[in-house]
Amino acid sequence: MTGRFYDDWQIGDLIEHPIRRTVTETDNLLFSAMTHNPQPLHIDAEAAKASEFGQIVVNGTFTFALMVGLSVGETTLGTLVANLGYDQLVMPKPVFLGDTLRATTEVTALKDSRSRPDAGIVTFAHELHNQRGEVVCRCLRTALMQRRP
Repeated sequence: MTGRFYDDWQIGDLIEHPIRRTVTETDNLLFSAMTHNPQPLHIDAEAAKASEFGQIVVNGTFTFALMVGLSVGETTLGTLVANLGYDQLVMPKPVFLGDTLRATTEVTALKDSRSRPDAGIVTFAHELHNQRGEVVCRCLRTALMQRRP
């Protein structure tokens, strides 16, 4: 399914994204290295073992990026003009290596663009859940979306 145009959304639309993703050690290590994040909780098994978590904690910015990425196919693929912002980002539970994550999205606001008559603004409430159904990440994403041609 490709992304929807602005005109196709209604407040309250809810999507359970079909793609799930199991987080691997390689995902976490490469993302941490690519973003120059040397946090021992993410890359040092011995330091992480000595922490309150007792194991490596997945890099939170990877978790956030994965949540948004899992949502793209059913929300903004091919219809996005630009992401305008991310708000109220929280990570209420840690993500660990081997966790399988799935995303949901709800449309919480729609607004016509005053400066671009060919576009509108959609606010998406994204949530990411682990295999136990716990919310591990959530945020609001504001996106400028094309109107249907």
